[in-house]
Amino acid sequence: MHDLATPDFYNVNELFTDEERMVQATVARFVDERVLPVIGDCFEEGRFPMGLVPQMAALGVFGATIQGYGCAGLSNVAYGLIQQELERGDSGVRSFSSVQSGLVMYPIQRWGSEEQKDRWLPPLARAEAIGCYGLTEPDGGSDAGAMKTRAVRQGDEWILNGAKMWITNGTIADVAVVWAQTEDGIRGFLVEKGTPGYTTRDIEHKFSLRASVTSELFFDDCRVPESSRLPTALGLACPLSCLTQARYGIVWGAIGAAQACYAEARNFARARSLFGTPLINKQLIQLRLADMARRITMAQLLAWRLGRLKDASQMHHSQVSLAKWNNVRMALDIARDARDLLGAGGITVEHTPVRHMLNLESVITYEGTESIHQLVVGREIADGTAAF
Repeated sequence: MHDLATPDFYNVNELFTDEERMVQATVARFVDERVLPVIGDCFEEGRFPMGLVPQMAALGVFGATIQGYGCAGLSNVAYGLIQQELERGDSGVRSFSSVQSGLVMYPIQRWGSEEQKDRWLPPLARAEAIGCYGLTEPDGGSDAGAMKTRAVRQGDEWILNGAKMWITNGTIADVAVVWAQTEDGIRGFLVEKGTPGYTTRDIEHKFSLRASVTSELFFDDCRVPESSRLPTALGLACPLSCLTQARYGIVWGAIGAAQACYAEARNFARARSLFGTPLINKQLIQLRLADMARRITMAQLLAWRLGRLKDASQMHHSQVSLAKWNNVRMALDIARDARDLLGAGGITVEHTPVRHMLNLESVITYEGTESIHQLVVGREIADGTAAF
């Protein structure tokens, strides 16, 4: 029988392997026992729950699909389920994991030298090192190819000048994967904390992703050795492929946020009486909850199919764009409706939907805005003609 509380209306859980179900159950238990008891206070106080990071590392969530280097070597579907459960807790917690795994460990594993992999991947997997990803700049996000950060070769060093903005983990990162224009094209560099000319600053006064570190990065004649350049990373396709990895995690994570909002709205409707009968017996409430279940089910099947395509090395980036567009829009709409269904109490941090609603306002923007993903899908439909 399908699970009405989650919901899993189409028994999607049966499509997962035993290992994938075990991974999901393990991370779900961690979220229930460790994340949910503290995340409301963290959101309200505007602080990232740093104490959770070593516990997440012990579960093997960082770089979970990487083979070797102390990583778990899981399927992409298992990785997606990790992100789903983490975002059921909070988008900020999932964002940390996405950056560490998809935006830092992935490019090191794909384009790094063996020395770079040996140095960084094991400590990143253990969270003994934290990473961030420097692509977005103050003057632009969607047009990544127009970046102003420059790197100029001088002997055995590169001199970086520029700035990056809206960087998750920036001020707590031990290493930053930084993309810069060179005379040959866009290249990637590993910039370590404490490098002269490299400074960071937190972005304060956020109404979204409050339980997450968001930063600015500054490079002022920052000298980086040639040994810190990702040797085979060249061209805009490299940073964009990293974003595809992170977007894939968001596809799953948004489901977790939606499930959390649906579950609380359903529980509230069952417990609250209105005009002498439980709220859930009212026609309008049933229609709203049914629509939430419909949209979550569609998103689950979309994510599952995308994950299987990714595991078969058949996934196309436009398929990720469609799924990110669909699933985050779904989650944001459900969060807003659940907040409304909870009535006046729904605006308080004691309830889940308003926190997820505010976080999802960022999730629908970062890693490609909803409009950009619509245009990516449109380009495929139009035989490759871009309308950007």
